[in-house]
Amino acid sequence: MAEGRFRTLAGAPRAVEHGLLALLTAVGALWVLEAQTWLPRAIFKEQYLGLFLALALGATFLATRAGRGAPRDRVPWYDWLLAAGGLAVGLYVTARYPTIAYQLGVLTGDKVAFGALAVLLVLEATRRLVGWVMVGLGAGFILYAKFAYLLPGLLQAKETTWERIVVYLYLDTNGLFGLPVAVTATVVVTFIAFGQVLYACGGDRFLTDIAMVAMGRFRGGPAKVSVAASSLFGTVSGSAVSNVVVDGPITIPMMKRAGYAPHLASAIEAVASTGGQIMPPVMGVAAFLIAEFLAVPYGDVALAALIPALLYYLALFVQVDLEAAKHGLRGLARAELPRAAVVCRRGWGFLVPIAVLFYTLMIDNWEPGKAGMSAVVATVLVGALRRTERLTLARLFQAMVETGRILLDIAAITAVAGFVIGALQLSGLGFKFSALLVNVAGGSSLALLLLSAVVCIVLGMGMPTAVVYVMLAVLVGPALVQLGLAPLGAHLFLFYFGMLSMITPPVCLATFAAASIGGADFMRTGWAGMRLGIVAYVVPFLFAYHPALLMQGSVVDVGFAVVTAVLGVVLLSMACVGYLFRPMGWGRRAGFGLAGLLLLPPPSSAWWLLANVVGLGLGVLVVLLQRTGARVAATEHAA
Repeated sequence: MAEGRFRTLAGAPRAVEHGLLALLTAVGALWVLEAQTWLPRAIFKEQYLGLFLALALGATFLATRAGRGAPRDRVPWYDWLLAAGGLAVGLYVTARYPTIAYQLGVLTGDKVAFGALAVLLVLEATRRLVGWVMVGLGAGFILYAKFAYLLPGLLQAKETTWERIVVYLYLDTNGLFGLPVAVTATVVVTFIAFGQVLYACGGDRFLTDIAMVAMGRFRGGPAKVSVAASSLFGTVSGSAVSNVVVDGPITIPMMKRAGYAPHLASAIEAVASTGGQIMPPVMGVAAFLIAEFLAVPYGDVALAALIPALLYYLALFVQVDLEAAKHGLRGLARAELPRAAVVCRRGWGFLVPIAVLFYTLMIDNWEPGKAGMSAVVATVLVGALRRTERLTLARLFQAMVETGRILLDIAAITAVAGFVIGALQLSGLGFKFSALLVNVAGGSSLALLLLSAVVCIVLGMGMPTAVVYVMLAVLVGPALVQLGLAPLGAHLFLFYFGMLSMITPPVCLATFAAASIGGADFMRTGWAGMRLGIVAYVVPFLFAYHPALLMQGSVVDVGFAVVTAVLGVVLLSMACVGYLFRPMGWGRRAGFGLAGLLLLPPPSSAWWLLANVVGLGLGVLVVLLQRTGARVAATEHAA
């Protein structure tokens, strides 16, 4: 959302706004730490989610403006009323759910009134925070649930009343308080808090400095710093746009000063930041949803995503390096780089919470929320012991406020996603749509994957990855599994192509943010980003059929899959840049591209093994031809 939509308040309104935002974070942390078990009676999860929604809606209407003409420095009377309404619809569930749970099918006046108000308030909050696209999506599915009885064929559903629709969306566990909001309120809150607390005590600067020390001195150093810093920051943020906004103002000007064209510098940052959503140990919100949908440990999802994520960054890194060689760009001067000893001495403590997160999440298989909170606690302890940028109570409170502010967007998005799931369940479209897709694809899993990829990118234009994934997981996921694909591979496929909307023109939010920072042409940046992120458009089709790329299989199978994929990515990256030792023509580029594509699939059968052998032979041939040509050209130039 545009920053201009947030108010800048002072006095009592500011205190109320900040209090609600900080309380939103605190309540989430307490629930994850199971503080509710200390209470004298049991608390339903829906009661907590009601409180979470109440605080999110109340804070939204105080913190955001209804439109451009609305006051920026005060809260008008109507927003106080909307904030009170938001608190009411959430606290009603908190107070009444133990009774409601046993009477969900009974339509009473209070349920209908609060349900209708909740739907309207969520849609208005979403409009303010995310825009009309998400509102249209949510409203469209709600209207479908009401009027589907008028449609023909598979799209037809049983007629229902408005009263039943609003109560179902409001109170049923398939609706507003379903999986998407539950994941936000029990998992995502902890990882956003981790990132904000880390930021409050200088951890983001440590990650950037580490990247500078490691990569800055090499050719194209600033661009490699961008790739490394964004991937490191992505492990704690999981948000493409957040990565761009945090890293971009540092890395994009640095790349431009080193000689990279503005559109290329912006594209590198956008693609590097987008990869944060797929980079373990902390990925995007959709990764946590995958774990919940499939009822598998989050560590399994993160481990499966590791090889594709590394291939993504390898392709970006190789292209950045070759672009630097192509244009004769050098690394940063030693005077511009931080000293490794100083960086390590000043920031080694930040490795502790990252190590704690990795151990609890990936090795000891803690629940994601508890693993996130363990990292938060470790960061607070490290920050409190620092000599510089010590984490004072004031800074900690501000980190809680900023965590709450970031949660507003995600809470609105996942609330609408809950409406979408609820409308699909109420109308039965989810079950019918899978059958329809299988028929359209003619029973071909490849045709269905191609169709799903296109739908993901189109739906993702202007919509967050999590919402795209939720819709496709309900509508397309069962069809992919029905056609024989492994559930984890199918869901990661949908996740990847939902993410790619962030860098795929014409509507690509991460690219737009980076181009704005870099002062670059938006469309040129978008096309350059697609080329830099080429692997992400290819690899999902491979791991959908070859589970070895998701670390599923024997050590030998996974090892061969990694080796062939790495060689394929390197050759494909050379074809994309059109440079190795010297610029190459379209014939050589085609040779490199074909060799790369033949090497990418792992040798899982005799045919694929033959393809790998042919690809390797062709790759060696074109590399030797390119190397020989470069030597001849150098000799002629010297003469």
